[in-house]
Amino acid sequence: MSNTKWLPRLSQIFLYGFAGIIISGLAAVFFPAFGWLPALGGTEFTLDHWIAFFQSPGITKSITLSITTALLTTAFSVACVFLFLASISGSNSLIQKFVLRFLAPILSVPHAAAAFGFLFLFSPSGLISRWLSPELTGWNRPPDLLTVQDPWGLSLAGGLIIKEIPFLLLVAFSVLPQINVDKSLKLARTLGYHTTVGWLKVIAPQLYPLIRMPIFAVLVFSSSTVDVALILGPNLPSTLSVSVTQWFNDPDLSQRFIASVGAVCQLMTTLVVLGIWWIIEKIIQRGFSSYSVNGEQRRFAVIAAFVGRLSVGLVFIINIAGIFVLIINSIAGFWRFPNNFPAKWTATHFLNAQTAITESLLVTLSIAVITVLIAIVVVIVVLEAEIQTKSSRINKFIIYSPLLIPQVGFISGLVVLSIWLNINPNVYLVILGHLLFVIPYAYLSLGKAYQSFDHRWLQLSRTLGASYWKILFRIKLPMLTTPLLSTLALAFSVSIAQYLATQLLGAGRVSTITTEAIALSSSGNRRLISVWSLCQALLPCLIYLLALMIPKLVWRQRKLMQLR
Repeated sequence: MSNTKWLPRLSQIFLYGFAGIIISGLAAVFFPAFGWLPALGGTEFTLDHWIAFFQSPGITKSITLSITTALLTTAFSVACVFLFLASISGSNSLIQKFVLRFLAPILSVPHAAAAFGFLFLFSPSGLISRWLSPELTGWNRPPDLLTVQDPWGLSLAGGLIIKEIPFLLLVAFSVLPQINVDKSLKLARTLGYHTTVGWLKVIAPQLYPLIRMPIFAVLVFSSSTVDVALILGPNLPSTLSVSVTQWFNDPDLSQRFIASVGAVCQLMTTLVVLGIWWIIEKIIQRGFSSYSVNGEQRRFAVIAAFVGRLSVGLVFIINIAGIFVLIINSIAGFWRFPNNFPAKWTATHFLNAQTAITESLLVTLSIAVITVLIAIVVVIVVLEAEIQTKSSRINKFIIYSPLLIPQVGFISGLVVLSIWLNINPNVYLVILGHLLFVIPYAYLSLGKAYQSFDHRWLQLSRTLGASYWKILFRIKLPMLTTPLLSTLALAFSVSIAQYLATQLLGAGRVSTITTEAIALSSSGNRRLISVWSLCQALLPCLIYLLALMIPKLVWRQRKLMQLR
């Protein structure tokens, strides 16, 4: 191993560079907020841009909307996940296996595609309204109801919830083995507690600290999302993150100063959200202390189990129905309300968009391939260095930091930094932006498999005289084929779904499937939107399918290797 002592140093270079980019982005957004941006004529510090920002119409409502949406989304998602896990504890292993099997395909669908599916399901002229009309509703034309893009952000919260519940479920399932669930529940049942109540009183307090960081990530994302807010959020006013993005994309470059103020305010807004959540945690902790010892053994157990299963079941149905409605819209011809299905079917929408989709698809795949390859190399180097140094806490903090900071906060700073350095928007900046989000998810996905790898195989190989690199490439990585491919699939999905980094760092010059699909959201053309959204949704699904099939083909005579 002496010839690999440089690995920890290389890992540190990667990590310091990663942290440096984040810190530079955050720092660069502060100076223009106070008027300092010489490239655009700002040579004096001033508060004029802050005054102009707070005088913007509806800005207070935008900030409030960002806060309430994040809290509502996270609170509902966490509650549903805990109630569902409590309801399936014990003898419902079949339900757990079913949910685990469908989590990956659902999570692979980008937020934007899921949001479009949600929009076309619940809009006044959406599929649900059509299927209920006119027999159950009496509607012969679309009703004048704000079922989506409502001013309270409820539809935005709904669109986020259908993605965050599967994410938190996956995280919870991955950490539950660290808790002795069966033994604890068996003890609770011997004391007369219903399984659901016992789970909530005994397992929930142990589980929450283990998934607290992912919950914070959900809070941060929900308070600062741009793509989902553009599709499902209100327009007048929009959420703060959308307003900031619009200011950055404004042809009037002087708006960059107000955009920087907005980015700083987005950081402060997210801090407020996290602070409110911390207060909620303390309140619930005090209330839970009395609940856990009040002696209630079965009260509300059936209701809690029903709500948990119903909520998660509805989330799965909505996600699947969203893809279904995208498929229908993409091949629909004339479709009059309230007909259940189109009067005719056509492939014209795909044919008309074929050239544009092909060009954007090539750009999307090129960026994703380069990003994923770099990310996998970085993650493997960091994980190998962790094995040598026996330290990973600081690594996790640095790598997960982009998930705990609003995207618009530091991505907009990187835009300002590129202006200072006189770097024109290009595809390499976009790849850099994608890496900031692909690396954390790749590390999260591959880290567990690396940590649980049986190192006795390595010791045996060393006793036979194999070198470090031979062991790595001929023993270790081949044995980790399945988790490596799963990580690749996840990394591809994350890269394909990136909107804000692509839009801001590419300045609209880099056209991907995601940016084009969201750009069409204002057109109102459901057929064309569905075509692009379907391509965006199916691309990650195909990659996940390959990740599942390849181990079965490569290791078809070694079944245990398929399960590693």
